[in-house]
Amino acid sequence: MASDLSVILPRVVIVSRRTVRKNKFVDFVGEYHLDLIVGYGAVPVIVPRVNGVHMLLDSFEPIHGVLLCEGEDIDPSLYEEASGLSPEELEEIRRLHSSDTSIDREKDTIELRLAKLCLERNIPYLGICRGSQVLNVACGGTLYQDLEKEISRKCPESQRVQHIDYDNYDGHRHVVKVVENTPLDHWFKDSLEEGKMEILVNSYHHQGVKRLAQRFVPMAFASDGLIEGFYDPDAYNPEEGKFIMGLQFHPERMRRPDSEEFDYPGCPSAYQEFVKAVIAYQKKLNSTISVPKPLKLDQEMEKQRKIIIRSFSLARNLYATGRVRHPWKESELEAGAEFLESNTALSFQQENRLKQMGATVRNAGSYIERLKLNEEKEKLARSVMGKMTVEQLSDLMSFYHMMGNICSEVLERKLSCIVSDLGS
Repeated sequence: MASDLSVILPRVVIVSRRTVRKNKFVDFVGEYHLDLIVGYGAVPVIVPRVNGVHMLLDSFEPIHGVLLCEGEDIDPSLYEEASGLSPEELEEIRRLHSSDTSIDREKDTIELRLAKLCLERNIPYLGICRGSQVLNVACGGTLYQDLEKEISRKCPESQRVQHIDYDNYDGHRHVVKVVENTPLDHWFKDSLEEGKMEILVNSYHHQGVKRLAQRFVPMAFASDGLIEGFYDPDAYNPEEGKFIMGLQFHPERMRRPDSEEFDYPGCPSAYQEFVKAVIAYQKKLNSTISVPKPLKLDQEMEKQRKIIIRSFSLARNLYATGRVRHPWKESELEAGAEFLESNTALSFQQENRLKQMGATVRNAGSYIERLKLNEEKEKLARSVMGKMTVEQLSDLMSFYHMMGNICSEVLERKLSCIVSDLGS
C-alpha cells in the first residue's frame, strides 16, 4: 500500500442514520449519496451513530470533507427558539411525523461537532435536508419546529406549500424560486425559464430554517417564504477547497419515475462541486503537512549535534539516578542548556518529550519545581473538567486540537529557520 498521502483519495465523513430492523438497530446511509461521492472521486467514511462516538471523532482523521444528510428532528433546546405551539399541537406533530420527531441527542452531538470542526478549519461541508439545519444551528440560527402550524396557517392559501407528502413520497414536488448569481443559479441556469427563476424540488421535511445565521446568504425560497438553500459566499470557491452550503431539498433523489435520470442536468452539481472542493482541500492540506527531506549536516554541525546529544544523555542519567556512570565535566551540560534557552517556545507535549529524554537545564532544582507546578496545574485542570458537560468537553477538545495543529505548524517553521541559520 502506498504510504504517500498525496496518492490517497480524499475522505468525506458521513454520519449514519439508524433504524430498527428485526428488533435491532441498524445504521445506514442512502446509496445515492455514496454513489455520487465515489463517482466524483472521493471515499465515503461512515461514522456510525453509536453512543460515545462524538468523543472519538479524532480517530476519523484526516477529514477532507463532511456530508450530513437526513435524520430526525434536532433537539429544540440546541437553538432555544420558542415555537408558541401548545402541548396538544406538539403531540399531534409527534403523531403525524413519528419517524422524525424522536430526538437523537447522540446524532445531534456528533453532527454539531463535525459542523463546528468544518467551520473552524474551513473543511468543505455539504448539508442536505437535516444537514442544512444542523449547519444553521451550529452557526447560531434557529428552526421552525413545524412548518404547517408555524408558516402555512399564517400564509394566504395561494402561497401555502406542502413540504411533505407521505402518500406520494418520492414523486412530490413544489416550486422554489432561485436567487440570481448564486451557485444554485449557475447549476440550474439551463433549466430556468427566463424571468421566472423557478425549479421544482422534492420535499421530505416538516421543519426548516426560521432565522438564518448571519454568515449565510439564501439561494432559494419556497412560495411560503421558507429558505430552501443557503451558502457562505466567503467560504465558497471549490477550486480553492472552499465549500460551506446547505440545501433543504434532496437533489440526489430528484429523478424521473422508474428511472435513474435526474429531473434537471444541474441536480448532481452540488455533489460534483463539493467533491471538487474536497479534492482541492486535501491537496492544500497535504502541502502544509508534507514531511521535509532530512537535512544533510556538514562536519561542524554534526559535531555540534553529537555534543548536544551527549549533554542530554548526561542530564537524563542525572535526573533519573542522581549520578553518571562515566567520568564527565559540568561544562558538558552547557551545550544542552544553551540549546534549550535558545528554543523556549515549547508546547506542553514537547516539554514532556524533553523531560522523558532528560532535558538539560542549568538549575536542576528550578526544573523540578517547574515539574511540581505543572502537576498541580494538571490536578486543577482535571478538577475543573470533571464538572464540565459532555458538550463543553467536546468543544474544548475540538478547540485545543485546532490550536495544537497551529502550534505545530508555527514550531516547524521556527525550527526550520534555526536550522537554516546554523547552516548559513
